[in-house]
Amino acid sequence: MTTALRRLRNYIDGEFRDAADGRTTEVVNPATGEAYATAPLSAAADVDAAMAAAEAAFPAWRDLIPAERQKVLLKIADRFEERAEELIAAESENCGKPLALVRSEEIPPMVDQIRFFAGAARMLEGRASGEYMEGFTSIIRREPVGVCAQVAPWNYPMMMAVWKFAPALAAGNTVVIKPSDTTPASTVLIADIIGSVLDELGHPRGVFNVICGDRETGRLMVEHKVPAMASITGSVRAGMQVAESASKDLKRVHLELGGKAPVVVFEDTDIPKAVEDISVAGYFNAGQDCTAATRVLVHESIHDEFVAALAKAAAETKTGAVDDEDVLYGPLNNANQLKQVKGFIERLPAHAKIEAGGEQVGDKGYFFAPTVISGLKQDDEIVQQEVFGPVITVQSFADEKQAVEWANGVEYALASSVWTKDHARAMRMSKTLDFGCVWINTHIPLVAEMPHGGFKKSGYGKDLSAYGFDDYTRIKHVMTSLDG
Repeated sequence: MTTALRRLRNYIDGEFRDAADGRTTEVVNPATGEAYATAPLSAAADVDAAMAAAEAAFPAWRDLIPAERQKVLLKIADRFEERAEELIAAESENCGKPLALVRSEEIPPMVDQIRFFAGAARMLEGRASGEYMEGFTSIIRREPVGVCAQVAPWNYPMMMAVWKFAPALAAGNTVVIKPSDTTPASTVLIADIIGSVLDELGHPRGVFNVICGDRETGRLMVEHKVPAMASITGSVRAGMQVAESASKDLKRVHLELGGKAPVVVFEDTDIPKAVEDISVAGYFNAGQDCTAATRVLVHESIHDEFVAALAKAAAETKTGAVDDEDVLYGPLNNANQLKQVKGFIERLPAHAKIEAGGEQVGDKGYFFAPTVISGLKQDDEIVQQEVFGPVITVQSFADEKQAVEWANGVEYALASSVWTKDHARAMRMSKTLDFGCVWINTHIPLVAEMPHGGFKKSGYGKDLSAYGFDDYTRIKHVMTSLDG
């Protein structure tokens, strides 16, 4: 007997709808490798409808005083807590993530981030008011940009949706968001939650819209004439395509792309603590995190000891089923990603050594073993390119100068960490490391109050924090004559 697939739908102007032409794609649970739902494969007519709804809703939403928008966001956060188990189930099925980890590591920060932006909405004042020319007063208005076209990734589909809609709505914009075609379920559920709050509080339904679809759907959104801004979290390739598409009508662009975080471990490091923290930061979410601790640079004097300890930690790290509470991570997100990770291992140069892992786990789903690879050189593919899997590489460096050169010697510049007891050295490294975030004696903690975003091919713009409003607002100068 064949189990009927669940039917996911777009959310446009307060209504759940199929794609106008009826096309769908199958959605696969990566823990089983089996389809569990269908989702719309949206085309131009669907994008047009969503953009029209967001455009129509924008004036009323823009003109709300911040305190009213705050009430909406606070109620959304409350509703996330009330419906947490639904969100957890949807995200676990989306991504194959262990239920316990979604419950402990995703729901609390998501709720906190929505509440942060609810409060920050009331702090969007201009910076200047005064007389800078005889007889004239200048003031600064900070305004929402308009409709935002947003594309979320598959590694944290639920949390990344929050990172996108929360600052956009708080600043007074309206939203059309597209989840990845492999992970639409939790975003569709979020639409139901936000839509119900907007209805209860009497706000326009078109403030928040969800369009399901593939890369072509995303392109149609970015190139559409209505949005004033395009925001994407995804691969470098996808970001470059979005920037190119948005350039056709000079849309504002926010890009949070790939990472290849260096983890610089000096000889005075507390090795057991560093190994424990780095292995968690490298393998959490199956390494499918742009800030993951996947590229370790360790001082030559402790290299062998560190590698042995890291390989032991990898061997003791577990991946497994969604209902197993004794696992650190679940499967890779999709068959293509599993193939990509395997490809990096298969193409390893002869001088590389697999210290732990290096293979698929089981014959069901897309699980991959926690992996450690040593003996690598700076120009090796696996050092230079983002693997986006549970793979930690290790290189040996001789001194601080070489550590900085190798750490900065990639095209990505999102996050990094330094491990040392020497405060002066930590401060020097935090200055010279060319990354949007530098952690010292830790790796991967995030807080809503601090910005997240990188340089170089990791993109531009910031998520979280008050800086996260910069892309979602525009600055207007108003000058008044004092002569009447």
